[in-house]
Amino acid sequence: MIWAQNSISKSLIQKAESISGDKFTRSAKTKNGAIIYAVQKPSKAMLKAIDKGLNDLFKLAKKNGYKARLKYSDYIIFVAKPDRLTDSDGNYIPNFKVPLGQYAGTDYDQGGFMYAAGIVFSQEYGAFMVAENEKRLEQVTEVVRFEGEPLVLYHNDRKRYVETADHSKGGGHPILQ
Repeated sequence: MIWAQNSISKSLIQKAESISGDKFTRSAKTKNGAIIYAVQKPSKAMLKAIDKGLNDLFKLAKKNGYKARLKYSDYIIFVAKPDRLTDSDGNYIPNFKVPLGQYAGTDYDQGGFMYAAGIVFSQEYGAFMVAENEKRLEQVTEVVRFEGEPLVLYHNDRKRYVETADHSKGGGHPILQ
């Protein structure tokens, strides 16, 4: 995606805002070129953690023989405000509420929504969302890698993408080993 494609950016921003309920008023690029939209200006450490997550993803993708969508600029990452900072066991894992979709009635169902540290919402444009997290940036790196996995699969191995895209049918992350 080219940074100046405002109509694409606007439609993705609107979609992200409808999912998270946030207003993404800040934009940035990581040092390596990933496009970031955020509620508040992300720190340099947060941007570095995002680049590391994508770097880890690209290494695994290449190890698996994948070649498409392995540039930082292929990804648009939204950084949303967390709706909670700890999971049900009290561990610090910032999450945001998202609509259930196909996860309604599964273990993920929290009463009409689910909590997620990340969510993919545009395979075509490589767009996904992660929760703000300035305390444990290794979690950001991991979430970026995990949310990037289905995007790599979508553009390189559609069969494996279909088999692993719906976590309500079992499976989860990591997908790529």
